[in-house]
Amino acid sequence: MEKIYDLIIVGAGPAGLTAGIYGARAKMDTLIIEKGSIGGMASKTKEIVNYPGIPKTSGENLGEVMSKHAEGLGAKIARDSIRTVELDGEIKVLKSRRKEYKARSVIFATGTKPRILGIPGEIEFKGKGVAYCATCDAEFFSNQVVVVVGSGDQAIEEGMFISKYASKVKVIVLHGEGILDCNKLSAEEALKNPKMEFIWNSTLDEICGEDSVDRVKIKNIKTGETSEISCKGIFFFVGMVPNTEFLEETSIDLDKKGHIQCDEILNTSISGVFVAGDVRNKYLKQVVTATSDGAVAAMAAEKYLEEMNIYEKRIKNANQPIAVGFWDSIAKDGIKILMEEESKLQKENLEVKDFIYIDINKNKYLAKIFNKENIDKPEFIVIK
Repeated sequence: MEKIYDLIIVGAGPAGLTAGIYGARAKMDTLIIEKGSIGGMASKTKEIVNYPGIPKTSGENLGEVMSKHAEGLGAKIARDSIRTVELDGEIKVLKSRRKEYKARSVIFATGTKPRILGIPGEIEFKGKGVAYCATCDAEFFSNQVVVVVGSGDQAIEEGMFISKYASKVKVIVLHGEGILDCNKLSAEEALKNPKMEFIWNSTLDEICGEDSVDRVKIKNIKTGETSEISCKGIFFFVGMVPNTEFLEETSIDLDKKGHIQCDEILNTSISGVFVAGDVRNKYLKQVVTATSDGAVAAMAAEKYLEEMNIYEKRIKNANQPIAVGFWDSIAKDGIKILMEEESKLQKENLEVKDFIYIDINKNKYLAKIFNKENIDKPEFIVIK
């Protein structure tokens, strides 16, 4: 028979792996699909010092521990790249180049990728001096001058890591002197670092070289003057872009920047489809918030499947007329009114033998199926 998973998670970063842990522990048949590194972007981080209970670890190590935890509970991990999806039916279909996967629920935890600025020379010299990952490439620039673009947490922290290898790290900063976008602690450390130099009020204008990078042109935004800096490497840390290109032609709601939109329990605009991690727009994008998302999304998926099982067994496949009652547990006397309505219905319709009560606050997915998410008073519908 064709394999249909209870839950498929796309992405094996901290969010996806945590969702896999919670999904497997809830006895859902769970598959995690990852096209890149296990651990996602976090696996490229050399040092993590703010994950609760683990004073210091690497992203690679944390990803390995999480993946073993998920697999130990029964989750499976497949290495593949999802290209197209069909999400609107009860069974969700995800397709790679050679394979088709099916599931009753899906969590997208696809994360983000570095933003490309499109500066002249950026694409041409990618891999020839232009880089986006310090832990991947810093060692290649030992005893060389390196330029860093950006002043956020990632740029400054990665710049400090690069300074362990490079002879000098020159950071191009859009703001005035002393103003960085990173946290205060990192800013203080970076400004004291003798191997880091800051070029204030400036933007990168062009990347130059023959076979590889040998210099960059920088523009001062106050004076308009352009100058050149000799360097062998340039690292971009100017923000991240959500990995949602494969969802652009679907009915799932994305914001203007491509993030997957969701509610407070990470439901997307499509029933049975959830989101976790940096691929959604949120205040803080860290490993710890990604793991939180993974747990919430998996539990929301479990609740969704639980309600869909009720729908399948007791409603959709019922072999006799049934009455489905909807009530709001927050409203006063809701259950009392519904019971009175049941008594009336029993007298009026003798064919109905099975009565199902649905609390629209606790059974949101069932309420949505019948378009009863908001009701003025308790009511029954008879299904034949």
